[in-house]
Amino acid sequence: MLMPKRVKRRKQFRGTMKGKAQRGNQITYGEFGIVAMEPCWIRSNQIEAARVAMTRHVKRGGQVWIKIFPDKPVTNKPAETRMGSGKGALEYWVAVVKPGRVMFEIAGVPEDTAREALRLASHKLPCKCKIVAKADLEGGLAE
Repeated sequence: MLMPKRVKRRKQFRGTMKGKAQRGNQITYGEFGIVAMEPCWIRSNQIEAARVAMTRHVKRGGQVWIKIFPDKPVTNKPAETRMGSGKGALEYWVAVVKPGRVMFEIAGVPEDTAREALRLASHKLPCKCKIVAKADLEGGLAE
């Protein structure tokens, strides 16, 4: 699963997810992509599950790009622990995704195969997604 090799600080604040994606909102490498329609945290195992679903459907043909990386640590305190005594231990890593962010791209396969692979991948993700072609995003994401 994806995670940073090393980080400056072990634990982070939760932060906010307001606004639209300013970067990563264009299809740069492939022909089709999955765009987030709502803000969410995507865990590293969900990214991996989506990647596996796509590559299995295209039978390891074509090319797949993952454009999000889980670089935010999420902590959790053990069950039945009293309040206080510091922040919990690191549980998993998440990628912070805002609306309009292109998360996965695919190229080198026919359109119907690509759309089906992206549809299968989007079912593994915790937010509403839209499958788009490179031509659709030329003028930015139309709501």
